[in-house]
Amino acid sequence: MSGSRPKADASLHCREPPLRAKSRQGLFDCSSRCYGNGMSDLISFSGLPGVGKTTVARALAQEIRAAYIRVDSIEVALKNSSLQIHPAEDSGYLAAVAVAKDNLVHGLDVVADTVNPIELTRKWWTEAAKACNARLLNVEIVCSDQAEHRRPVETRRSDIVGLDLRDWKRVHGRDYEDWTGRRVALDTSKLSVNDCVKRIIEALARAT
Repeated sequence: MSGSRPKADASLHCREPPLRAKSRQGLFDCSSRCYGNGMSDLISFSGLPGVGKTTVARALAQEIRAAYIRVDSIEVALKNSSLQIHPAEDSGYLAAVAVAKDNLVHGLDVVADTVNPIELTRKWWTEAAKACNARLLNVEIVCSDQAEHRRPVETRRSDIVGLDLRDWKRVHGRDYEDWTGRRVALDTSKLSVNDCVKRIIEALARAT
């Protein structure tokens, strides 16, 4: 994305433990299962809650007829399971990556809807795409207008029963590392959902 995300106030830095995990050698090795003539696309979304990420990701998945994977849904399912895994830490992301791989190796495009806040989680998507011989497009959604970002955070209602919606202080102070790698940057305070989808599809076309 071409936009830049306003840095969070250090005094509000998230108290929640960031997603961290030990290296898992061979975790993404699915090369033996990769088959088919075409190359699938993995579109990995990143961005803080409330910036419009899910709205854009859903619209894109519908437009390109891709499998849609939302980590929020997986994490709530883990919390509601008999194991009662909460907070999910890395388990939600690892499950999302595994489901994405199952779709990619069958020639399906995948849209992954996650906050994707740190270098480790971003690396997982990169490794998954590489192992499955898929093209990876990283998309970061930001909202440079703080007031416009804050409004939906404070007024939104969850469409997932049991999802813990964060208040503005927790969203604004969440641990979210600046991007260092290549990605398509889209600012929802300046672009409509349709504009965002159009730009992502154009980026996919350039990557072919």
